[in-house]
Amino acid sequence: MKSAILYGFFAAFLIAPLQAQKTMWRQATGAELASVLPSRAQVINEHIETEMRTASGIVNDRGQFVAGVVLLTAGYSADGKYSHYLIVQVPLRFPGFALTPGNYLLGWTRAGAEDALTVHFNVAATGKLVGTVKAKRIKGPGRVESIHIWPPQTLSVIQIGRFGIPYKLGKSH
Repeated sequence: MKSAILYGFFAAFLIAPLQAQKTMWRQATGAELASVLPSRAQVINEHIETEMRTASGIVNDRGQFVAGVVLLTAGYSADGKYSHYLIVQVPLRFPGFALTPGNYLLGWTRAGAEDALTVHFNVAATGKLVGTVKAKRIKGPGRVESIHIWPPQTLSVIQIGRFGIPYKLGKSH
Protein backbone atom coordinates (compact mmCIF):
# COMPACT_ATOMS: atom_id res chain seq x y z
CA MET A 1 0.00 0.00 0.00
CA LYS A 2 2.79 2.40 0.96
CA SER A 3 4.65 1.65 -2.28
CA ALA A 4 1.46 2.25 -4.32
CA ILE A 5 1.04 5.74 -2.78
CA LEU A 6 4.72 6.49 -3.32
CA TYR A 7 4.44 5.33 -6.95
CA GLY A 8 1.35 7.56 -7.45
CA PHE A 9 3.19 10.65 -6.18
CA PHE A 10 6.22 9.79 -8.30
CA ALA A 11 4.05 9.39 -11.43
CA ALA A 12 2.27 12.71 -10.73
CA PHE A 13 5.60 14.53 -10.48
CA LEU A 14 6.74 13.06 -13.80
CA ILE A 15 3.49 13.68 -15.69
CA ALA A 16 2.86 17.28 -14.49
CA PRO A 17 6.01 18.75 -16.08
CA LEU A 18 5.32 16.92 -19.35
CA GLN A 19 1.82 18.39 -19.48
CA ALA A 20 3.13 21.85 -18.59
CA GLN A 21 5.59 21.69 -21.52
CA LYS A 22 2.81 21.01 -24.04
CA THR A 23 1.98 24.38 -25.55
CA MET A 24 -1.61 24.80 -26.71
CA TRP A 25 -2.40 26.75 -29.88
CA ARG A 26 -5.70 28.28 -30.98
CA GLN A 27 -7.02 30.49 -33.75
CA ALA A 28 -6.24 34.16 -33.01
CA THR A 29 -9.12 36.63 -32.79
CA GLY A 30 -9.48 39.65 -35.06
CA ALA A 31 -8.47 41.97 -32.22
CA GLU A 32 -5.37 39.88 -31.48
CA LEU A 33 -4.37 39.89 -35.14
CA ALA A 34 -4.86 43.67 -35.35
CA SER A 35 -2.54 44.08 -32.35
CA VAL A 36 0.31 42.09 -33.92
CA LEU A 37 0.00 42.66 -37.70
CA PRO A 38 0.88 46.08 -39.15
CA SER A 39 -1.55 48.10 -41.28
CA ARG A 40 1.53 48.92 -43.42
CA ALA A 41 4.16 46.20 -43.61
CA GLN A 42 7.85 46.83 -44.20
CA VAL A 43 8.72 45.21 -47.51
CA ILE A 44 12.41 45.83 -48.16
CA ASN A 45 12.53 49.65 -48.54
CA GLU A 46 8.78 50.27 -48.79
CA HIS A 47 5.81 50.16 -46.42
CA ILE A 48 2.97 48.36 -48.16
CA GLU A 49 -0.63 48.43 -46.97
CA THR A 50 -2.10 45.17 -45.70
CA GLU A 51 -5.65 43.89 -46.18
CA MET A 52 -6.58 43.27 -42.53
CA ARG A 53 -9.87 41.54 -43.36
CA THR A 54 -7.78 38.69 -44.81
CA ALA A 55 -5.64 38.31 -41.67
CA SER A 56 -5.30 34.87 -40.10
CA GLY A 57 -3.14 33.47 -37.38
CA ILE A 58 -2.66 31.28 -34.38
CA VAL A 59 -1.56 32.14 -30.85
CA ASN A 60 -0.26 29.93 -28.08
CA ASP A 61 -0.88 30.06 -24.35
CA ARG A 62 2.34 32.09 -23.99
CA GLY A 63 1.03 34.87 -26.27
CA GLN A 64 3.28 33.95 -29.22
CA PHE A 65 1.85 34.33 -32.72
CA VAL A 66 2.19 32.99 -36.21
CA ALA A 67 0.10 35.40 -38.28
CA GLY A 68 -0.26 36.39 -41.90
CA VAL A 69 -2.07 38.92 -44.06
CA VAL A 70 -2.39 39.78 -47.75
CA LEU A 71 -0.25 42.66 -49.06
CA LEU A 72 -1.86 45.25 -51.36
CA THR A 73 1.08 45.36 -53.79
CA ALA A 74 -0.43 47.11 -56.84
CA GLY A 75 1.85 49.97 -57.82
CA TYR A 76 4.80 48.81 -55.68
CA SER A 77 8.05 47.21 -56.79
CA ALA A 78 7.00 44.10 -54.83
CA ASP A 79 4.03 43.55 -57.19
CA GLY A 80 4.11 39.95 -58.37
CA LYS A 81 7.03 38.91 -56.14
CA TYR A 82 5.28 38.93 -52.77
CA SER A 83 1.63 38.45 -51.93
CA HIS A 84 1.56 37.89 -48.15
CA TYR A 85 3.25 39.20 -45.01
CA LEU A 86 3.99 36.72 -42.23
CA ILE A 87 4.96 37.31 -38.59
CA VAL A 88 6.60 34.31 -36.90
CA GLN A 89 7.25 34.48 -33.15
CA VAL A 90 8.27 30.81 -32.75
CA PRO A 91 10.48 28.69 -34.99
CA LEU A 92 8.64 27.05 -37.90
CA ARG A 93 9.90 24.12 -39.96
CA PHE A 94 8.94 23.39 -43.55
CA PRO A 95 10.15 20.64 -45.86
CA GLY A 96 13.76 21.65 -46.60
CA PHE A 97 14.16 24.79 -44.44
CA ALA A 98 13.14 26.54 -41.23
CA LEU A 99 12.09 30.04 -40.21
CA THR A 100 13.39 31.67 -37.05
CA PRO A 101 11.23 34.27 -35.29
CA GLY A 102 10.91 37.32 -37.54
CA ASN A 103 8.94 38.93 -40.35
CA TYR A 104 8.69 37.32 -43.77
CA LEU A 105 7.20 37.75 -47.23
CA LEU A 106 5.46 34.98 -49.13
CA GLY A 107 5.15 34.88 -52.87
CA TRP A 108 3.98 32.12 -55.15
CA THR A 109 3.87 30.90 -58.72
CA ARG A 110 2.05 28.01 -60.32
CA ALA A 111 4.18 24.86 -60.25
CA GLY A 112 4.10 24.14 -63.99
CA ALA A 113 1.52 21.56 -65.01
CA GLU A 114 1.24 20.28 -61.42
CA ASP A 115 -1.79 21.08 -59.33
CA ALA A 116 0.44 22.93 -56.88
CA LEU A 117 2.06 26.26 -56.08
CA THR A 118 5.74 26.99 -55.59
CA VAL A 119 5.83 29.25 -52.54
CA HIS A 120 8.93 31.21 -51.60
CA PHE A 121 9.66 32.73 -48.20
CA ASN A 122 11.80 35.88 -48.03
CA VAL A 123 13.03 38.04 -45.13
CA ALA A 124 10.74 41.10 -45.12
CA ALA A 125 13.46 43.67 -44.34
CA THR A 126 15.92 42.54 -47.03
CA GLY A 127 14.03 40.36 -49.51
CA LYS A 128 16.61 37.59 -49.01
CA LEU A 129 15.27 34.17 -49.98
CA VAL A 130 15.01 31.77 -47.02
CA GLY A 131 13.41 28.79 -48.73
CA THR A 132 10.97 27.44 -51.26
CA VAL A 133 8.28 24.80 -50.79
CA LYS A 134 5.49 23.20 -52.82
CA ALA A 135 1.95 23.90 -51.68
CA LYS A 136 -0.36 21.10 -52.74
CA ARG A 137 -4.09 21.30 -53.31
CA ILE A 138 -6.03 20.57 -50.11
CA LYS A 139 -8.40 17.68 -50.69
CA GLY A 140 -12.11 18.12 -50.11
CA PRO A 141 -14.60 20.89 -50.64
CA GLY A 142 -13.09 23.34 -48.12
CA ARG A 143 -13.20 27.11 -48.46
CA VAL A 144 -10.83 29.06 -50.65
CA GLU A 145 -8.91 31.39 -48.30
CA SER A 146 -6.58 34.31 -49.07
CA ILE A 147 -4.54 32.99 -46.16
CA HIS A 148 -5.49 30.73 -43.29
CA ILE A 149 -3.06 29.49 -40.67
CA TRP A 150 -4.42 26.35 -39.08
CA PRO A 151 -3.52 25.45 -35.47
CA PRO A 152 -1.27 22.39 -35.19
CA GLN A 153 -3.94 20.46 -33.29
CA THR A 154 -6.23 20.83 -36.32
CA LEU A 155 -4.21 20.67 -39.53
CA SER A 156 -0.61 22.13 -39.28
CA VAL A 157 -1.04 23.89 -42.62
CA ILE A 158 -0.70 27.43 -43.94
CA GLN A 159 -3.43 27.66 -46.57
CA ILE A 160 -3.19 29.97 -49.57
CA GLY A 161 -6.24 29.74 -51.82
CA ARG A 162 -6.97 26.02 -52.18
CA PHE A 163 -3.36 25.04 -51.47
CA GLY A 164 -1.67 24.01 -48.23
CA ILE A 165 1.88 24.28 -46.95
CA PRO A 166 2.57 21.78 -44.14
CA TYR A 167 4.54 23.13 -41.19
CA LYS A 168 5.88 21.97 -37.84
CA LEU A 169 6.43 24.13 -34.81
CA GLY A 170 9.96 24.27 -33.47
CA LYS A 171 10.90 24.63 -29.83
CA SER A 172 10.20 28.06 -28.33
CA HIS A 173 11.87 29.42 -25.24
